[in-house]
Amino acid sequence: MKSESDTPYAPRKSLTAAIGPILFLAAIFYLNFVSRIIFAPLMPTIEKSLGISHTKAGSFFFFTSLGYCVALFLSGFVNKKITHKNVIALSGLGIGVILLILPFFISYEAIILCLIFLGFATGIYLPSGIATITHLVSPENWGKAFSIHEWAPNLAFITAPLIAELFLKWMPWEKIFPVVGGLIIIASILFLKFGRGGNFHGQSPNLKVLKTLFTTRSFWIMIFIFGLGVGGSFGIYTMLPLYLVTGRGFDGAWVNTLIGLSRISGLFMTLISGWLTDRIGPKKAIGIIFVTSGTVTIFLGILKGNFLLPAIFLQPLFATCFFPAGFAALSRITSHDLQNVTVSFVIPFSFLMGGGAIPAIIGFAGDLGSFGAGISFVGLITVGSLLALHFLRFHEQEIA
Repeated sequence: MKSESDTPYAPRKSLTAAIGPILFLAAIFYLNFVSRIIFAPLMPTIEKSLGISHTKAGSFFFFTSLGYCVALFLSGFVNKKITHKNVIALSGLGIGVILLILPFFISYEAIILCLIFLGFATGIYLPSGIATITHLVSPENWGKAFSIHEWAPNLAFITAPLIAELFLKWMPWEKIFPVVGGLIIIASILFLKFGRGGNFHGQSPNLKVLKTLFTTRSFWIMIFIFGLGVGGSFGIYTMLPLYLVTGRGFDGAWVNTLIGLSRISGLFMTLISGWLTDRIGPKKAIGIIFVTSGTVTIFLGILKGNFLLPAIFLQPLFATCFFPAGFAALSRITSHDLQNVTVSFVIPFSFLMGGGAIPAIIGFAGDLGSFGAGISFVGLITVGSLLALHFLRFHEQEIA
């Protein structure tokens, strides 16, 4: 039986009252994220084991992003037939099954195929997760609610390198995936039984809805902005181990520890970002974040030796601040009933750019002899995006 809070137009709770369900969602999102980024700290080992180039290594993340994007495009149709809560559980179960079978298909081509399906399974989560959160808490608390939810990827960024380094001491790299897969299957079953919120359906992307989206200028601006946000955080992270090991001569074991430690600040900075977003608005918050993170990213690609260490720690500190502000902005560019469809179209385009094209570009730059140039290019584009941000408008501004 549905509770009042499970219906999409029920009165939303305060942040304090909804903290339990949000933390449960964050736990699911954490395992979802680990399943995708665990490949980054393992990449030097995988690259050597399979004998593949840097460009092919970077393509792992492109094909994961491809499956992720296809899933997001189709998620509106899924949400129309299946409640958000069931979609969240289905996502986790799908991820778990793929990770359990992956060790049986160890070749570049077979892994690519698994990664496409992995991307698909992880991709259907986000529209349902975002829709559930925005219906659990009132709009004035969205920034803080999303900052709690964003603990998941930040914690994943910290722990994935440590998990990889720990398990590599005890087992071959391909055996690590079933461990993560088993955990997310257990979590998904528990969420299906005990999780709260999300017992409602989403809007499907019919022609009328698509016309509304595609004729909204802020929709296209948000794709570009979100793509750079994903690229500055996820895109840089996925290629950073290769850059530091092969481009700057760092020790592999030390790199995984260093990258894990550098992400600790993200746990606190996302909360600050959520507070700042609710205080000054998401548009201004994104502007401040992009200037700082873009500048540090430029230096990350330029500096060498010990001078590089401050940039390694400062870049994720600022880059991870984007997501509470980004999701708060994304939730405002269309009317509330179109949120899940908006997310399902903005995120795939932006993730294909930030999580797929940007790592591939950095890997290509590495094959040409300069990982750093590729990373600095991302920083330059991020700072330059302030021009596009100037033209971003929210739904209430459009109808005012």
